[in-house]
Amino acid sequence: MKKWIYLVFPGIMLGIFLIFFTANNKERQERSRIQMEAKAKKEADEKRAKEEAERLAREDAARKQQERDAEAKAKEDERIAKQAKVDAEIKADTDAARAETERFANEAKALEAELERTRKEIDQQTRATFDLAKQVEMAKVARRNAELETQRMVEMISHRAAQSLMANPPPPPPPPPARS
Repeated sequence: MKKWIYLVFPGIMLGIFLIFFTANNKERQERSRIQMEAKAKKEADEKRAKEEAERLAREDAARKQQERDAEAKAKEDERIAKQAKVDAEIKADTDAARAETERFANEAKALEAELERTRKEIDQQTRATFDLAKQVEMAKVARRNAELETQRMVEMISHRAAQSLMANPPPPPPPPPARS
């Protein structure tokens, strides 16, 4: 009998199990179907949420890209304005420097012209001074020549006068003899 227990008891338990299994099988299938539907609904909801999130992300990315583009354009406009301002300042400085350079060049030309005129005046005055000194020396030479000529003439005249009879009176007559 003991051997039958090994077969009967598991058989009874198998029967009880099958009763419960078949009774709960429909319920399990229903729960499985509900879970599948819930899972499908959940996946569909997740898919919709994901698509919505992706759509919002795309819209947000597009909006942010527009903002970045607008910000970049504003920065670029600001940079261009600053560059234009710097360019204008450089142009103004360059124009001022050119004007000052031209003024200095004109002033230098005027000073060079005056320097040249002054050099010519100095040359003329030096030449005039030398001419006057030459005339003075020539006048001194002429005076000296005139004095020498005068001395020569005086000597010549005195020599001729000394040789002339008028200049030499005849010797005085001898004194009369003494009367005694």
